[in-house]
Amino acid sequence: MRFLFNLVLMLVVALAVGFGLSYYALNDGRLFGAVQIGPWTAWPRSGLPAPDPYTRAYLARTGALQLGQGEGMQFVATIDSDGNPLNRACRYRIDGNTPTATFWTLVPIAADGASIARPDGPPGFESGRIARANDGSVQLYVSKTLAPLNWLEITGNGSFQMLLTLYDTTIFTNTGTGPAPLPSIIREAC
Repeated sequence: MRFLFNLVLMLVVALAVGFGLSYYALNDGRLFGAVQIGPWTAWPRSGLPAPDPYTRAYLARTGALQLGQGEGMQFVATIDSDGNPLNRACRYRIDGNTPTATFWTLVPIAADGASIARPDGPPGFESGRIARANDGSVQLYVSKTLAPLNWLEITGNGSFQMLLTLYDTTIFTNTGTGPAPLPSIIREAC
């Protein structure tokens, strides 16, 4: 009887560890192919013709079309720079420089991928239509309430994500300096 108990216990532990690591690899994935720069996460191997198994599983799970490696890179933020989940009830300032790219967009989305921007307004920010500081940095605001400078009004309640897409970028080229820093996401008020 003791042998049977140990066998069942061993199977339960093995299944829990196996499914737990699989869940972690597909959701967080920093140890399995995802790259995190501040609050932003990307899967740089997603645009390769033959991505690794973890990246393939991530792509199958999300069902999103990915840019080719030469076309660009997508970053997703579900947390702010302090590690708190993004919440539509708060005002966020996206502050800093964007990596070198021909064009970029920043779009707030719900967990299902739907836009949460005001229906009769722009769906997000784009590099060609924002005001920049003298040093080239950006200061973008995402909130339900009015904010100065570059402001995008969002709707609804609950958590959300920000999708930063860099087109024709060299962010992950091997120049020895590591990837360029991405803008920080600062919660200003809730």
